[in-house]
Amino acid sequence: MNETALQNKALAVLLALVTVAFVWILLPYYGAIFWAVILGILFAPLQRNLLMRFGRRRNVAAAVTTLICLLVAVLPVIIISGLLVQEGATLYQRIQSGQLDIAGYVERGKDMLPTFAQNALDNLGMGNLEALRDKITTWASQGSQVLATQAFSFGQGTFDFVVGFGIMMYLLFFFLREGAEVVRKVRMAVPLPEHQKRRLQLKFKRVVRATVKGNVLVAITQGALGGLIFWILGIPSALVWAVMMAFLSLLPAVGAGIVWGPVAIYFLMTGAILQGVILTAFGVLVIGLVDNVLRPILVGKDTRMPDYLILVSTLGGLSVFGLNGFVIGPLIAALFISSWAIFASSKPRVQLPQ
Repeated sequence: MNETALQNKALAVLLALVTVAFVWILLPYYGAIFWAVILGILFAPLQRNLLMRFGRRRNVAAAVTTLICLLVAVLPVIIISGLLVQEGATLYQRIQSGQLDIAGYVERGKDMLPTFAQNALDNLGMGNLEALRDKITTWASQGSQVLATQAFSFGQGTFDFVVGFGIMMYLLFFFLREGAEVVRKVRMAVPLPEHQKRRLQLKFKRVVRATVKGNVLVAITQGALGGLIFWILGIPSALVWAVMMAFLSLLPAVGAGIVWGPVAIYFLMTGAILQGVILTAFGVLVIGLVDNVLRPILVGKDTRMPDYLILVSTLGGLSVFGLNGFVIGPLIAALFISSWAIFASSKPRVQLPQ
């Protein structure tokens, strides 16, 4: 082994060690760093436009972009999260006090089913009404309790939240100001041909914008519309249901219908025909069409992945990375597909003998 080869191997080992150590020390605030990168990508076009308007003054353009990002994207999430925690605490108290009798709703719903449907439930092992009532009540109580306890947890973790929030906004400013230079240095460090690096970079940007700008905006719109109609119809805890519909809208083949559908059926079965018809019509004609109208406009056909892949990668991302996983999961899946496509296209094709 010559001296140059030994030096290269030693450098590779050193790079691996310091990279692992660097990632390790960043792990406590990986969420703040990740969202700073995501927001930097999303607001980069605005940053470039402002940079031209302010005469190439990078600090001013980055500061104004960061402020706009704070007002448009960050503060609404914080406010809605606080309201959701309060709503969850109220819902938990109503369930515990018996003011919201979920078990009674279940019992009345089962009694209104036709005989064959009740027999089918019995055959499926769901005929034990008391056990079914207890399970549903327990699930509802536990879910609302989780939201209720977040108020106390937030109070204990206020320092960590403030530090993480500060890191995110601080890094966002520098990513906006130095973004082009950072991307250039990263591309220089990646040991791939230039056309492959450009392809991966474009795919990364497109998937981030499609996932956040497209899917999240569609989910927010569907959740807001669902919460609005729930509030108009007088359904308790409309904000909780709105957030649930928005979350489920991120999952293909599931959607917000899994929330408003059973409520509409319950209205129809309990004789509230007008409310049931209104909710069904609004869910199908308004909430359901949002996905078909907005998603192609915001996402585009060239960034779409198969629905089954989005579903699996989103669920897997949420399981591994928590709430951040709804972006990380599809992003990893898209980069996985792109990397293998690049690898397949770079291999020489074997000509079969005629």
